[in-house]
Formats: sequence, structure tokens, C-alpha cells
Amino acid sequence: MDKRSKKFNSFEGIVFSTNPNHSTEISDNEPENCLLPQHQNLKIQLDRKQRGGKTITLITGFIGSQSDLEILGKKLKNKFGVGGSAKDGEIIIQGDFKEKTFLLLSDDGYKVKKVGG
Repeated sequence: MDKRSKKFNSFEGIVFSTNPNHSTEISDNEPENCLLPQHQNLKIQLDRKQRGGKTITLITGFIGSQSDLEILGKKLKNKFGVGGSAKDGEIIIQGDFKEKTFLLLSDDGYKVKKVGG
């Protein structure tokens, strides 16, 4: 994202104000307190619901900023060479990578638990 995009996104949609005392405050809504990997309680499960029978690996329970979640999701997707997404505190990886994800995250120091069969 370039500087110009950040500048326009920071005003939260205010175009014009007639209030002479109005000030535009730039606020960052992301939490600053991100837990360390050894304090995270991640859950890994396989899911096929509402996906046309396609299997995905779902990782839930991440506590931290959206950017940290996206970084972890990108690392896992690159490691396995597959697609997926990271949003709303969940990482979705296309395919059945439950065991590999468990090993990779536990090696990185995360507390990981397998959920489901």
C-alpha cells in the first residue's frame, strides 16, 4: 500500500466538515498486544461443510493483529504450495494438511490441538 492510499483511508470516509473545531484523528483499530506463540492456543481441524465436498484445513483460535494472522497464513500456504485465506481470526488452507500443519506450528512454538477425527 502506498502512502497516498494510507492517507485517504485514515480519514474514515470524511470528505468535508462544516464544524470549525473538527479534527481528523488517525486511529489504529488493531490491537497492539499480540500473544507470543507459546501463549497461543490454536485448533486445527478438517472441514468440508458448504464447500462442495472439497477438504480444507481450518486453523482457529489465533489472538493478535490481522497482519500477524496474514503473515502466519502466508507462511503456511507457501510451505505447502497451496491457496487459502486468513481472516476473522481463522486461517483456511486448501487441502488436507492437518498433520503437516500440526508439526510445523508445534515446531514454531505454538500450542496446537487437533480437533475432530
